[in-house]
Order: sequence, then structure tokens, then C-alpha cells
Amino acid sequence: MTADYYAPHGGHPGQNQLLTDRAVFTEAYAVIPKGTMRDIVTSFLPFWEGTRLWVLSRPLSGFAETFSQYIMEVAPGGGSDRPETDPDAEAVLFVVEGTARLSVDGAEHDMTPGGYAYLPPQAKWTLFNRGTEPLRFHWIRKAYEAVEGLDAPDVLVLNENDIAPTPMPGTDGKWATTRFVDPADLRHDMHVTVVTFEPGAVIPFLETHVMEHGLYVLEGKAVYRLNTDWVEVEAGDYMWLRAFCPQACYAGGPGRFRYLLYKDVNRHMALRPPSRGAR
Repeated sequence: MTADYYAPHGGHPGQNQLLTDRAVFTEAYAVIPKGTMRDIVTSFLPFWEGTRLWVLSRPLSGFAETFSQYIMEVAPGGGSDRPETDPDAEAVLFVVEGTARLSVDGAEHDMTPGGYAYLPPQAKWTLFNRGTEPLRFHWIRKAYEAVEGLDAPDVLVLNENDIAPTPMPGTDGKWATTRFVDPADLRHDMHVTVVTFEPGAVIPFLETHVMEHGLYVLEGKAVYRLNTDWVEVEAGDYMWLRAFCPQACYAGGPGRFRYLLYKDVNRHMALRPPSRGAR
């Protein structure tokens, strides 16, 4: 089945539209609906030309603290030859519209919708839109947690459409995860996957775990349980969960419900705050 990815295009609602929407920010989770991603809330970055972005999440003390997530919008001819200013940052890119020309350590790749790239810290990379239509992609950033005796992960440039999803046991494939990284590869301290539910499929228990989450709905709709609340979400919405926030869902149909999922993995829990001046 051909994948379908929702991406925001900005603009503003008319003056005659009601203000009511589904945006909510609580101590345990946030829901940022697609209707909030308007021109007025875009941001810009140093050394990026012809580019604006929506910031979906950023580290906040007492909330989700490990990552940031952007939706980047790059006009034809735009891009950057100095995209990342933090040498300790690792990144995942996921293309939802258009074509990206990614150069990493001298190797060039054309990334189309469904394209995934993992970029380790210190990677030398550039990205440009060489096409005639806007490019839109997710950029997830994390400060890499190095471990003595483990090398940094390798660069990966893949496409979701070339990877067979892994079904969850006992679900007859109705709940499946597309994994870009081997879960047993402990060099990685974050995973970004695509989770797919067929119509009517469920997460059948309240997941409660240490991993923080960013969930961007790529396709379809569902009712999601977040902490003590049931919320409706659809393609283009974003959910941001702090550690241990209970979560479950019902996929509403009529089509598939799919989301891009971030989580932090494979590291000891820090037992003391970072030293003053540390990144």
C-alpha cells in the first residue's frame, strides 16, 4: 500500500472561524493540532536559506528533556551548507513532501517521501532542495550520549517503503512498526520509527515507561489515551509525552492510522544533574 504523509502548509484561518481547537498542554503531555501550524508561529535558523520551520518540541525542565523536533519547509533552491551548529547533536531526518539532496561526508543522496537519514554527531552534512516544489521534512535532534567502549553509530540513509514492517506479536499484523535501526545495536541512544495500525486495531494496555515520546500523525485518525484523558487526533497532529505518561489508542479508520515516533533508549538513567557548563 502506498504511504501517505501529511505535512503542514501554513497560511492563516479566516476571521470568521471559531477559536476553539484541540490544543492542550498538561504536566504529562501536550497535543499540538495541525491547525496551530500557521505562518505566524514559524521560526528561522542561522545558515539556512529559503527555509522556515515549525518547532514541535524542545527540551523543557520538568517535562520532556531529551530532544527537539522540527518540521522544516525548504523552498526550491533553499537549504544549508551549515545546517547543524551543535557538534554533539545527532539527528534523524524524515521526508514527507518533496525531494532533498543530502550530502554526508562527501556522499550524495536524493531523499524522497518516506526517506530517513540518521546523522551521528560530528557528521559533515549539507541539505538542499534542488527540485521545483517545496521540501518538507522532520528534523529530530538529540545530544548524543557517548559510552566508553561503544563507537558512534554509522550514517544511515534509507526509505520506509523499502523496509518490511515488524508486526507486534499476537496482532496478526494489525499493529506493526517500521524500524530503521536494529534494536539490539546499543550504539544508538534514540529510535525513530513509523508505527502503523490497521482500522480498529488498538494498543491494548496503558503503556507506562521511562521513554519520552514525540508522535507526529502521518496518516489517518484515532482516539488516544494520554494520562487520564482520551483525545482525538488526526493526520498532522503532534503528541509530546513526558516519561511515564500512560498511553494507549484505538485506530478509528476508515484507513490506516500511522505516526512517526521518537523515543530515547539504551542508556543508564542519570543519577545527578549535568555539571555546570556541560552540554
